[in-house]
Amino acid sequence: MRCLKCRQEAWVELRRHNAAYCNTCFVTYFRDQVGRAIRVHQMFTPEDRVLVAVSGGKDSLALWDVLIEAGYQADGLYIDLGIGDYSGESKRVTEHFAAARGARLHVVGLEEEYGYTIDLVAAKTSRKPCSGCGLTKRYLFNRKAAELGYDVVATGHNLDDEAATLLGNVLHWQTGYLARQAPVLEAEEAGLVRKVKPLYRLTEHETAAYAIIRGIDYIVEECPNAVGARSLLYKDALNVLEERSPGAKQSFLLGFLERAQPAFSAEDEHELHPCVECGQPTTTPRCAFCRLADEMTRPGPTRRRGRRRGRRDPVGNRQPAAG
Repeated sequence: MRCLKCRQEAWVELRRHNAAYCNTCFVTYFRDQVGRAIRVHQMFTPEDRVLVAVSGGKDSLALWDVLIEAGYQADGLYIDLGIGDYSGESKRVTEHFAAARGARLHVVGLEEEYGYTIDLVAAKTSRKPCSGCGLTKRYLFNRKAAELGYDVVATGHNLDDEAATLLGNVLHWQTGYLARQAPVLEAEEAGLVRKVKPLYRLTEHETAAYAIIRGIDYIVEECPNAVGARSLLYKDALNVLEERSPGAKQSFLLGFLERAQPAFSAEDEHELHPCVECGQPTTTPRCAFCRLADEMTRPGPTRRRGRRRGRRDPVGNRQPAAG
């Protein structure tokens, strides 16, 4: 194969585009895709302070690398969730990345600041670990961005993540989640900071290739709590479609964003107000995070794992963790 741009030997094949690139041209392609997403959706400007939610995975570190190289005021936020050895290794990788680039990294220790870990959530409640993890991260991303004066939070959700989330929400017709699934979630006066997903046009394969070419050390192992997660099932199903019909994921997601999401968004009605305890935005008097944190710090026995049904805040919508 030859590179589409320079005609040198290609190393990265993109079947959905019927194209291939050498390492140098692929890096340019990747950065152009991120730049296009930022520009088209007016995600942020060079004057804005951007807080990148980083986990030590390829996606979030690749995004942070692109933003740093492009000259944005991009700092990182890492949340130590207390997931055994996995959290220790992901924290090490993230701190190494920041130190190598002289970038600012904010670290929040869930146990040190709030008295619990995601491992404790799994042991003490009937809530699935990924549910408690997602709720915790979304809450802290928003809270820390507001407290530290950032204009926007950027996450590393890629095309595979977004397509899998869309498939799950369509299968269960989660209309509220469909209304809010977009590359940009606007800020709201109740204290919701703007959220953006600059990698939504790029696949996991492409972010992995970028990280390898750029020499980014990232944690390869899946989170141990992700075993059996439905998001992985949806990804597997979409991978089968993609293998037989390259571009299926892209058509599914971009078609939804262009033709269907505005209709769901137009009918989305929710009223946010400050939580009576922490002041963060919620649709209920006391936010889901405060309820979870209180449950974690109360003495009591561990519980058997099972399903729990109930209302969720708009800011607590189900989403794969950004890698």
